[in-house]
Amino acid sequence: MTKPQKVTVLGAGIVGVASAYFLARANCQVTLIEQNPEAGLETSFANGGLITPSMSDPWASPEIPRFIFKWMGREDSPFLVRPSALPGLLTWGVKFLRQCSQKAWLGNTKTIFRLCSYSKESLNKVVAETGIEYDANLKGTLHLFRDQQSIDETKRVAETLSELGLSYNILDVEGCLDLEPRLASQKESILGGIHYPDDESGDAHLFCQRLAQHCASIGVDVRYGETIRTLEVDNDQLTAILTDRDRIETDSCVVALGNESSALLRPLGIRLPIYPVKGYSVTFPVGAWSGAPNVPFADTGRHIGCVRIGDRVRVAGTAEFTGYDRSINPHRIDNLKKYFFELFPDYPDRTAAEGWTGLRPMTPDGIPYLGGTSIKGLYLNTGHGHLGWTMACGSARAIAELIIGQETELDLAAMALEGR
Repeated sequence: MTKPQKVTVLGAGIVGVASAYFLARANCQVTLIEQNPEAGLETSFANGGLITPSMSDPWASPEIPRFIFKWMGREDSPFLVRPSALPGLLTWGVKFLRQCSQKAWLGNTKTIFRLCSYSKESLNKVVAETGIEYDANLKGTLHLFRDQQSIDETKRVAETLSELGLSYNILDVEGCLDLEPRLASQKESILGGIHYPDDESGDAHLFCQRLAQHCASIGVDVRYGETIRTLEVDNDQLTAILTDRDRIETDSCVVALGNESSALLRPLGIRLPIYPVKGYSVTFPVGAWSGAPNVPFADTGRHIGCVRIGDRVRVAGTAEFTGYDRSINPHRIDNLKKYFFELFPDYPDRTAAEGWTGLRPMTPDGIPYLGGTSIKGLYLNTGHGHLGWTMACGSARAIAELIIGQETELDLAAMALEGR
């Protein structure tokens, strides 16, 4: 009888935990290592909660360069580049700007959409197999328009993705309010919207923790509070993982460390252009309040999303380029609170909000690094940016198929590190 392949997964965020699950289901002997005391405590912890193939268009677009300079230094801007971050952004920024042509945008959008759609299908497969509950909402997402520019940009994306199979419905103001009556306060300020019925949402942190527990129950060796020191390589073959506690011999390794992936791989000559882009969220308890929205929505012009997650409402968004600074900027949190109270002036407790910030691991083209490397046995599943929750299960399923030598359903050519 053939011995099961030993695979070590580095990182127990939503991407790493999902990778461990699919590898275990493929009869691999899996070890999952996480430096935090639990799963999902980094970018997966309090993100926007949206599972949105409809948001497959990358940030690098023909329009974005002029907005970067327009918004620079403005605390209320959705895309804030701090001048102090510019030196560290140089290499990544040049690659980003090269992706801002119409041709690159279109190709990247198609690649991202294929992954997002496959991933939503894979998420539903995991849920069917495990029965995990995570405050899922299957009512799609509503994208709101406040100006003609938002209408034009969103329709362009919707029409592009529609050719690949995305469903959408264009709504006037009354249609938006029929779909989500709790947006009545916005009747005079919105021009309409687009509803994407196939989008979903849910608590990524809760899903991550419950899937990690399930992984442990099916034989995954889940090791929390353990720090990865280095990867041991002999003749371009990965042989072991060295941590602060142990030396773990392994046949293969999946690097799913998000922003920490670059530093780990740099000594091996592998360069990953991943930049930590800070995002914010504010979470409000619903309690006895009867005005909470039921349909997740995204405010296109303001780049803010709002979603009910069980007994909470979360407002999330904005992008701040400020390096690895994890501190909470109170101005950014206040902007999200102000937005929430503008939408829902009847919310009863203005002191109940809980603010959070996390660093999204962004690649210049918006496509994660998914596939093998120049070192045999070393695989990448990292750099999912603001779509980590959307892309996680599909990325994990594909990397598991690749490692066990099964033909992948997803074409990984455009997601490989080589050539990017």
